[in-house]
Amino acid sequence: MSEEATRAMIESRGDFQNAVRGALAEAALVGCREIWLVDDDFAEWPLGEKAVVDDLTHWAAAHRSFTIVARSFDALARQARWVTWRRQFSHVVHCRANNELEAGQMPSILLVPGLLSVRLHDRVHYRGVATRDKADELQWREAIDAVLQRAAEAFPATTLGL
Repeated sequence: MSEEATRAMIESRGDFQNAVRGALAEAALVGCREIWLVDDDFAEWPLGEKAVVDDLTHWAAAHRSFTIVARSFDALARQARWVTWRRQFSHVVHCRANNELEAGQMPSILLVPGLLSVRLHDRVHYRGVATRDKADELQWREAIDAVLQRAAEAFPATTLGL
């Protein structure tokens, strides 16, 4: 989404994935303080792609926060690049799970406060919006906060065995 554009409609899976890629690339370039991601399971998100992991690596630094909330991390756990990145940058990554919501009730949101937001309203037909509108950011932040109220830590960076 160009800087002049305030809103861009998402009308396909490719549009959605490109919006996520673009948002994370811009966050890395600008160096924003925090990133929020919310989805049922992130199965359709391009988080395991090399370019996306490279952008996240460029973005990650001390005093930054990457919060990811899901119902289940099973699909994301199968994306080896992302899992490796998550382990390496565990000091900035916070994984939370909300198991109280039914499948499909969790919003699909990428929020980079002060910069841009992506929201998928219809997961079946991949309809949504990428926006720089502050009112959308505020509304979607409230939706994230509602999900976080009943979320618990999940998807540890490492697992300890006996």
